[in-house]
Amino acid sequence: MTSRGTTRPAPRGRTAAALSALIMGASLAVAVPGQASAAARVDNPYTGATPYVNPDWSAKAAAEPGGGAVANEPSFVWMDRIAAIGGTPGARGLRAHLDTAVSQGADLFQVVIYNLPGRDCAALASNGELGPTELGRYKSDYIDPIADILADPAYASLRIVTLIEPDSLPNLVTNAGGTAGSTPECATMKANGNYEKGVGYALHTLGAIPNVYNYVDAAHHGWLGWDSNFVPAAAQFKKAATTEGATVSDVHGFIVNTANYSALKEPHFKVTDSVNGTTVRQSRWVDWNYYVDELSFAQALRTELVRQGFAADLGMLVDTARNGWGGASRPTGPGPLTSVDAYVDGGRTDRRIHAGNWCNQSGAGIGERPTAAPEPGIDAYVWAKPPGESDGSSRPVDNDEGKGFDRMCDPTYTGNGRNGYNLTGALPDSPVAGHWFSAQFRELLRNANPPLGGGNAG
Repeated sequence: MTSRGTTRPAPRGRTAAALSALIMGASLAVAVPGQASAAARVDNPYTGATPYVNPDWSAKAAAEPGGGAVANEPSFVWMDRIAAIGGTPGARGLRAHLDTAVSQGADLFQVVIYNLPGRDCAALASNGELGPTELGRYKSDYIDPIADILADPAYASLRIVTLIEPDSLPNLVTNAGGTAGSTPECATMKANGNYEKGVGYALHTLGAIPNVYNYVDAAHHGWLGWDSNFVPAAAQFKKAATTEGATVSDVHGFIVNTANYSALKEPHFKVTDSVNGTTVRQSRWVDWNYYVDELSFAQALRTELVRQGFAADLGMLVDTARNGWGGASRPTGPGPLTSVDAYVDGGRTDRRIHAGNWCNQSGAGIGERPTAAPEPGIDAYVWAKPPGESDGSSRPVDNDEGKGFDRMCDPTYTGNGRNGYNLTGALPDSPVAGHWFSAQFRELLRNANPPLGGGNAG
C-alpha cells in the first residue's frame, strides 16, 4: 500500500463472513437502508451514514487476540492494481464489495484509487504496475472500469467516497528536484505531467457520477508543513484539479495522514511555545515546521485551499487508523524545561525516531475510531489504511504486484535525506505492502489511544 515520505524545506536540508455494518462512532446517526437514491450530493457524506465494514479485513482482525474490539470498524477498500478491480485471492473485487455493502444495509462506501503510472516515485515499497508513460492504460484499463462499476444504478443508494492517489501530487512538490529527498523517478513524473493528468482524469471521470465524493490526498504535516512546501502544494493540487477536464467542483475535499503515523493532536506542546527564549520550531523534532500535528495542519490547509479557489465548504478527512501512540510510553505531560529539545521530546506523543519514518512504525497504536464531523472543517476521522496491513517488506520479497523493497522498511537501515539519516523505526519481519502483518496489528491494539473499549469506539 501507500508509503509516506517527509521532505523538509530546501534551505535547512531538514504516509470471514460479512459482518453487519455498525454505526460510525457516536457522531453518526442511523440511516434507513435503501432510503437514499442518486440525489444531489450532501455537504458531508459521513453525517448520518451507515458505513461499509469490509468482511475481508474484518475476518483477519477478528482472528487476532483482542481483534474483535475493532473488527466491526469501517475502513477503505484499496484498488491498488488492475487485478484488484475484479478480485484477487483472499480479497473480493470492487463489484463484490459494493454488493456486500448493499446487503449490509450500508449507505457509505470508501475506496482508495491508487494505480497511477510511475506510482509512488519516492518509495519502492509501493511502486505500482504501470510504467511512467502508461497514462492511456491507467485511463482505459483502470479508471474507466472502476467508473463503470460505481455508476451502476444498483449502487445509487450508496455515498461513495473515493481517496484519489496517495503520495502522487505531494511527491511532485518535494521530491522532484532540489531537495535531499528528490529522486530521478519523481523528476520524470514531474516532467511528463502524468501524475497531474492521471489525477485530473480520475477526478473528472469519477466526479461525473452523482453519488461519488472525491477526496484528494494531501500528505501530512511532516511532509508539507513548511512554508516552502505548504502554498506550493495547494497550488499543485489546484493545477491537477483543473487538468484533463476536471474542475475544482470535482473535488469534494482532501485527506491528510493517509497510511501515516503523525499524531492527530499534540496535547503537551504548541508550535508557538518557547523554552528559555528558543521557539519550539527550532527543536530537532519540529525542525522549523509550522505545524506539530495533523488537526492543525488539516484545518490550515483547508483555509489555503479555499484561498486557492476550491469550494468554501471543502471538507477534510484525517486518517487516524495508526496515529494513537498510546501505551506505557505515552507522555502524561510536557517535557522538562531544560532545553527546547528536552521539552519537545519529553512531551510529544508521536514517538517515532523521526517524522520522516513511515514504514511499519514500532510503538504505534490505533488512533481515534472513525467519527463524523469531529472538528470544524473536518468531515470525518477515517481509517484509510486498515490496521494490520503492512506498509512494505523488511527484506526483498518476490511478488507479482509491482511492489519493491524499500530500505525504509528495514529496521537496520540508517536512513536517507528524507528522515535525516536516522534509523527507520520499522518493525522486523514485515510482509509485502498491503499483506496482513499480525505482529503489527497486535501492537496497534496494545497501544491504542483512546484505549480500546473507551473513547470513540464504534
